[in-house]
Parts: sequence; structure tokens; C-alpha cells
Amino acid sequence: MIKIFLVEDEIVIRDGIRNSIDWNREGYEFAGEASDGELAFPLIQKTHPDIVITDIRMPFMDGLELSRLVKKEFPDIKIIILSGYDDFEYAKEALKLGATDYLVKPVAAAKLLEAISSVAEKIEEEQEQRRYLETFEKEKRENAIFAKQKLFDAVITGSRPVSELIDESRKLGIDLVSNRYNILLFQIYAGEETEEYSETLNTVTAAIRDMARQYKNAEMIEHGPEGFAFILKETGDMPLDDALKDFSQKMISLVQSYPGIEYFGGIGTDIGRLSEMGKCYEEASRAFAYRYLKKRNSIADSREEIPGAITDAADDSLQLSSLQPDRLDRRVIISFLNIGQPDEVPHFINEYFDSIGKENVQSRIFRQYIAMDMYVAAITNIRQLGYTPDDLLEQCGDFQKMIASASTVEQTKEQLNHLFRTVLSMRDNVLQKKNSFLLKEAEEYIRSNYAREDMSLNTAAASVNLSPNHFCSLFSQEEGQTFIEFLTSVRMKKAKELLRSTNMKTTEIAFAVGYRDPHYFSYLFKKTQDCTPREFRSGSEGQGDGR
Repeated sequence: MIKIFLVEDEIVIRDGIRNSIDWNREGYEFAGEASDGELAFPLIQKTHPDIVITDIRMPFMDGLELSRLVKKEFPDIKIIILSGYDDFEYAKEALKLGATDYLVKPVAAAKLLEAISSVAEKIEEEQEQRRYLETFEKEKRENAIFAKQKLFDAVITGSRPVSELIDESRKLGIDLVSNRYNILLFQIYAGEETEEYSETLNTVTAAIRDMARQYKNAEMIEHGPEGFAFILKETGDMPLDDALKDFSQKMISLVQSYPGIEYFGGIGTDIGRLSEMGKCYEEASRAFAYRYLKKRNSIADSREEIPGAITDAADDSLQLSSLQPDRLDRRVIISFLNIGQPDEVPHFINEYFDSIGKENVQSRIFRQYIAMDMYVAAITNIRQLGYTPDDLLEQCGDFQKMIASASTVEQTKEQLNHLFRTVLSMRDNVLQKKNSFLLKEAEEYIRSNYAREDMSLNTAAASVNLSPNHFCSLFSQEEGQTFIEFLTSVRMKKAKELLRSTNMKTTEIAFAVGYRDPHYFSYLFKKTQDCTPREFRSGSEGQGDGR
């Protein structure tokens, strides 16, 4: 509802204006009044009206000075000036200051209401335009996230020529040209690992986006639930090492400013070619895998010294002095089996063995003990998923016999690699069913609420209790289209039904399917259906894809 504030020093005129119009019936809210500009301004700051009606000549602070203050602090507020015949020059000055209209006193209620209605129409048009721009920008952001993820996948897999990657990156506003690169994988957590919706994580994610946009040496790609991949570049004014250190410190400071939020990061190896990004990502992933073994709130750097390579020498000696019992925590293994990814399996097993001590894993007996502990963790994990040990035996074979026959460290790792990949495959089958159910719920929510103006990625994600980042990635991966594309297709389908079966105007249909701006609705309809709403209704539509 449009809010009106009145400033008039003559109490008779002020009472007359206030009482001569039934504000609520006319669709307005009378937000307040004051006898001069000095008293009015703090009340305007408090009530935030849409329209201020003010006299020109008033004691203490006149209408011109009040208009200057209001327009400076609240440029969207519209001002209607009331002036006498002798004050016409003042009225012109007020219009220069940004006043929308002026009326000569005495003014009849009907005349004032007509002026207010005209100004209210302008306000509503501007609000519609802002909503259109906000919607357009939101769709651009969500589609850009998906496009950047696809680009990043192509960069690290080397599936496309470098020239194509550079051209595509420029279209997305990313500059991938540099003489040195590295990758920082970074993830934030709200206490326990969860994919459920967290408003705080959503806020931190937005803050990270803002920081990355302002940092010219880094390009950000959203990478998994509450995860990010940052490509750090060397520039003329900042070497790569300095950029990595500076960016990491800024990222840590940002996250630490939010109580209860934790983080972990992994840094890759420096490279000099974009075509080597896969190698850099592999090293960053290896460092990132330490998040299962190390405490959070740290960043592992693959360029720093890590435990040495383990040889295959068979030695049953056990160096108890180097054994760290806290590294044998089965919960670490279970945590990885819960949230780890298949491509992280070799890294995790290597880091787990390294953390135990290379002298100890030379002992075949100790290796068998560690392997069996991992096997017990795997059994615990699949039981939580609804499987039985027999299911694992059927898919993986007799693990105990396989471990007993493994005579080297590498053979033991190979057996564990197979075991873990099997468990993760079983887990992902369960998750896929769960995700399919959640996506069906989300799709039903969208189909039931498509007409809501506030329908967004955030509200859809919250409806199935997932974080927006995870929901966005999951939806795109499973559906093969972004959330916005799906929502638009639902709205367009309903719009076509209304165009065919009713006499509703295009403006009414736009409102009915969730668009407050009819022009934006017509633009989207033409874009997705290859014809205008009018052409579709008349049956002269082109060969649209029917989305």
C-alpha cells in the first residue's frame, strides 16, 4: 500500500487534507503529518513514506529545504508541492530539486487525490521495473553459476581446446589468461556435516561471492555443497604466491567473522599453462582430502612437505614410538564414507596411511589390522544405509581373503581402493533414490507455487530442507536444466493453457503465472516459445519448442 506523509504548517488546511479523503478506501496509508520540515524529516526517516505532500512556505524549515534533504537520503520518495499563487517561483525550484508535481492552494480533495493517483502510478511502474531487473539479474546469476561449473569441468578435464575455453570464459566475465595459476578448494561448514538448509551458510556464501568478485587475482566457481574452487592467477602487480597468501587470509578472516562457521581448504601446485589445470586440480584435491584427517579451520598446501612415499618393502617391524593412536579413529573413515567422493578415494587412503607413519605400514600384520579396521567401518556405513554385509560381499568379494593375500603396501591400497569405491557406489545408489524423491517434492512445490512472486531458488531449496548451493547443483545435475529454466517452463506451460482456454488479457495472465511485469512475461514467452502471446492465442505461432 502506498504510504502518504503530509507536511503543512496551517492546521486547518492540514486537518482538511487529512480528513477529506478516506485514505484506506482509496488504497493508501496515511503514514503521518508534521507542521514544518524540521519536525517532518525525522518522522519521514522513521516511517519511510512513498509520497510526501508538503507546503512550500513553512517556519523553521521550508518545503524546499525539506525536499533537498528527502531527495538526498531517499531518492525514491515522490514529493508533491503545495504552493500559493505567489510562490510559483518556489514551486519551480522544488521541481528542479526532484519534486514530482505541484498544486496551487487551496486544493480540492478530488484534485489532490487525482495528483496522488498519478504519482502512485509512477511509483508502481518504478517498482515493477525494479522487480523486473531483480528477477532478470537473479536468473542471470543462477544460469551463470551453472555455466561456470561446466566451464571449470572442461578446464580441469582438458576436454576442450584452450582457445575455446578462453573465449567461453570471457563471455562469462572470467579472465583465464595468465602466466601462472593455482587452485584453492575451499569448503565451509555449520558444525556437523549437513546438506540441510542453513541461513547462516547462505549468508556466508553470499559474502564469499562478494569478496571474490572484488578480488581481481581470483576467479570463483561454486563447487559442491557449500564448496568453492578458486583459480588464483598471477598479475603484474602481484606474484602468484602473494595472491594465494593474501586471498587465503582474506577468506579465513571473512569466515571467522561468523561464529559457528568452520572451513577447510586445499591448495594445488603452481602451473604455467591453462592446459595443465587438471594436474593442479588433482594436487588441490589431494590436499583437500586432508579435511577428513586434520582438524577443520586450516588450509592444506600440496606444495608443502608431506609424509614421504611408502615403499613396498616387506617389514613386520612396528615402530610404536611413531604411531599416533588418534590417527586410528574409525570415525574419520566413516566420515569419509559418508561424504567423500569416488575421485577422492586414492587421496584419502594415501593420506590415511601417511598419517600412521611410513615405518609402521611396512609391517604386514599392522597393514592387515588397519585394512580390517577400514572394512569394519565400511560394514558400519552400509548397515546405516540399509544394506547387509552379504550385499558388500556380493559386490566386493571376500575382502578378508584379499587382504591376507596382499603382500605389499600398494596391493593393500588397491584392495582398499576397490572396497571404498564399492561402498561409495552403494551409498550413491541410496542417495540417488533419496535425491529423486526430494527433487520430485521440489518439482511438486514449484508446480503448486509457480504463481508466487517470491518463488526463488532459496524458497524451493528450503521446501526440501537443502542448502541453495546443494539444491542448485543437484537440480542441474539430475534434471539437466537449471532451476530457473524449469520454473520458466512450468509458468510458460500454464500461460499457454490460459491463452488457449480463457479470454484473460496478457497482463492478467502474466500476473496469474508469477510475473508482475507483463513486458518481461512477453519477452520470456517470445524467447521460449518463438512467438508472442498474441500470436500463440491466434494460432499463428511459429515452430516453438513447446517448453
